[in-house]
Amino acid sequence: MVQEPPTLSSMPKLCSWTRYVLILMCAKLPQCCCWCHQDGICYTNYAYIAVPCSAEEHIIRCAAQHTAERRLVRPRAERLEQLFDISRNLKVKYEGNSWAGDDILLSLSTTMKPINELTIMSLFLTAASAASILFKGGTVIAFNKQTQGLRVLREGSVLVENDRITGVYDSTPTRIPPRTEIVDIAGKIITPGFIDTHRHGWQTVFKTMASNTSLLEFFGRYSSFVAPFFWNATDIYDSQLAGLYEALNAGVTTSLDHATHTWSKDAAEAGLQACIDSGARVFWGFTFANITGLITIEELYPVFRNMAGKTGLRSSPTTLGIAYDGWGPNPNVGEINKIMALARELNVSVITTHSLQGPWGFSNSPEDIHALNYLNISTPIVFSHASFLTPTGADLLRSTNQYVSITPESEMHYGQTHPVAYSIQDQASLGIDTHITFSTDILTQARIWLQQARYERYLDVLEQGKLPASNPMSVEQAFLLATRNGALALRRDDLGGIFVGGKADLVVWDGDSPGMLGWVDPVAAVILHASVGDIDAVLVDGKWVKRGGKLVARGWPEARARFLRTAKRLQGVWRGMPLPEAPAEFNGSPVVHPERVDVVRGPGDGYGNVYI
Repeated sequence: MVQEPPTLSSMPKLCSWTRYVLILMCAKLPQCCCWCHQDGICYTNYAYIAVPCSAEEHIIRCAAQHTAERRLVRPRAERLEQLFDISRNLKVKYEGNSWAGDDILLSLSTTMKPINELTIMSLFLTAASAASILFKGGTVIAFNKQTQGLRVLREGSVLVENDRITGVYDSTPTRIPPRTEIVDIAGKIITPGFIDTHRHGWQTVFKTMASNTSLLEFFGRYSSFVAPFFWNATDIYDSQLAGLYEALNAGVTTSLDHATHTWSKDAAEAGLQACIDSGARVFWGFTFANITGLITIEELYPVFRNMAGKTGLRSSPTTLGIAYDGWGPNPNVGEINKIMALARELNVSVITTHSLQGPWGFSNSPEDIHALNYLNISTPIVFSHASFLTPTGADLLRSTNQYVSITPESEMHYGQTHPVAYSIQDQASLGIDTHITFSTDILTQARIWLQQARYERYLDVLEQGKLPASNPMSVEQAFLLATRNGALALRRDDLGGIFVGGKADLVVWDGDSPGMLGWVDPVAAVILHASVGDIDAVLVDGKWVKRGGKLVARGWPEARARFLRTAKRLQGVWRGMPLPEAPAEFNGSPVVHPERVDVVRGPGDGYGNVYI
């Protein structure tokens, strides 16, 4: 039986018989509503999802999917995501193990188990978005593919249809698709989302605990060689998800995650599931690493293969990559060949490695990978840090079109440094690294790197006893490093810019904020004057994740609460751990204490404590 939907005036806010609560209404259709009935009716042109919330009540979610057909056709299970626009990882069960004609009632689990089951976070979706959105009347920082530079459009417009940019205009277009949501961005600036090409997302729980840590201390206290013995899969999920929401809030729409939390099947699944649930565009690099007493690379092969079949992965912006740090100087060739065979078989989106030559002894250099005949391949390889890149290595990067990820704040904080990175910026992008110790936003990295690069180039002139006549690096170059160069590093021509055919990963900036008020040059306004607090809206894949200055990404309030509980417990464990002793040497290099800075007159130096 199919009934006509009720009018707005007759809709109950609470159905006492079923004890359902209305929590979402779709603004697109005037009569889109949740109407509770004993038989779980699906009205013409509408679908309702009944979700168990607790023993006392159920949450009603209106999927609000309009169809031109008179009646909804019974969908096949694999088409549910498309028809209902619900979270990509929902595990759907038929009520009574069958479809009841046109009357569809979906029953969804809300129990958070080690990630193989649906989490409650996935049920709280972003509010329904129109299929097309027109941003009109603002300043557009577009990308010109012919010049490979920026193009600024005053009072311009950007048309988004589904997940793509389909129009970039220097005025308001007269023809737009029907039912397009029109967003007035007068006085605002719209840019592409930022791209982070190096991150360890799962470590969010440790935020502020490692403010004065060295890299060797980090290895012995916060890394994947310590955490597995105290963390469970739920911890990984909570920490990874919170970190991704933090990045989205900061306008980072794409990240390459060197996922060092793959020490077990459950831990790996947890981190990947968090990426899928976040709605962010994540290149998730499954880490192949031996962890003594826990797991071997040989045992990780089937785990990785299992990740490739993860429910919801293919329909999400998240893609599967590989992270591996065993390329050199003493590679296990058989192991590498197995990993690369898997990379080809499963068509991974990216390969990434930590490259720290010089005294650090983590080679993984372009020369190492080239010697194994794996550098000049179609899959992008991103070299994180590449702090002591040689001229030969730089030439290899250019000839094979592979990229470096410069992580300015990390390389200053930990002491990897970047003595030669200024000379390879044509093959470089920007990354964050361990966001637990410093900023999580690429805007800050771009700003720091811009001024550091200027400083180094100025110093070159001054040390010759001369004066600089011009500025050696522009704000546009910094902007490109933070956006387009990240896309090039990942070999994704549809990312990192505002242009027709590009992915709709967008950031809207409030040009009237105190920090940006009075701007003329929009690129300078963003790179030199804006802050994360000036971000008004963020879209990923054409979907709102931040709007009106607030996160609207699915699950944020619940994820926040869960994360705080997880953080409190794990921070308590780490608070009681003694700091590791510095080794006498590391990878053949002596370990010494640098001269400590003194900021206090007289006795003492003001170094102080870590207040945790």
